[in-house]
Amino acid sequence: MQTARAVPASTVVNLRDLGGIALGRDRRLRQGILLRSGQLSEFDAEHDVAVSALGIRTVVDLRTADERQWAPDRLPRGARLFVADVLGDNPGVLQGRLKALLRDPDGAAAALGGGRAEELFAQTYRRMVLTPGASAAYRALLETAADPAARPLLFHCATGKDRTGWATTLLLMMAGASREVVRAEFLAVNRVARRALGPEVRRYLEAGGDPDIATAIVEVRPRYLDAALDAMDERWGGLDGYLRDGLRLPGSVVERLRADLVVTA
Repeated sequence: MQTARAVPASTVVNLRDLGGIALGRDRRLRQGILLRSGQLSEFDAEHDVAVSALGIRTVVDLRTADERQWAPDRLPRGARLFVADVLGDNPGVLQGRLKALLRDPDGAAAALGGGRAEELFAQTYRRMVLTPGASAAYRALLETAADPAARPLLFHCATGKDRTGWATTLLLMMAGASREVVRAEFLAVNRVARRALGPEVRRYLEAGGDPDIATAIVEVRPRYLDAALDAMDERWGGLDGYLRDGLRLPGSVVERLRADLVVTA
């Protein structure tokens, strides 16, 4: 099943163009207007000419204040930064501390051993759907993405897999993608995430770290997406209720995004 097209980049992790993903009935996502990635703290315009050529106008940073302070984005020329902090209500959750956990095998074992890593990650996915701060952040992202003047738009978190993964899920579902298509795109980032965090994982394992913990925090798992989708379905009865009552997204924004995202093959 087709997933987002990787954009060649040596200084931006997990850069992918959502355009081209098949939605069925000869419909696809429009290319070149919405991109996802990991953080831009290492972006180098001279070495990544292909990234500069994308003409990105807006970068939406989904990270916490601490993450932004430790690793501030380097923006492509002409792009403006828009902050939409998904975890501001819960800044200490695991998704904001991946590299710190991998540097501390004993601390990781105490906090995440015995299967707790997967459980805590799943809980955070529910928070990304249910907490007011996360809802405000995703509403801001979608409102910005609906503005033609803000596109091409790149949205990202740290490694581009969790907060970015749920944002991508929303955009795909709004465009009419099936949950099968959504799941394929969600899981497609694992290979890149493993490579991006490879050096940290190797040091963690060499220091005696638990491989099960490393896998649970470096990769995304079907259970994580299911936790978010279940929370959406249980609280709001599905996508439309979530957009209307959870995110309080104006109907005009939803209609504009849907119209702009989809092209006929």
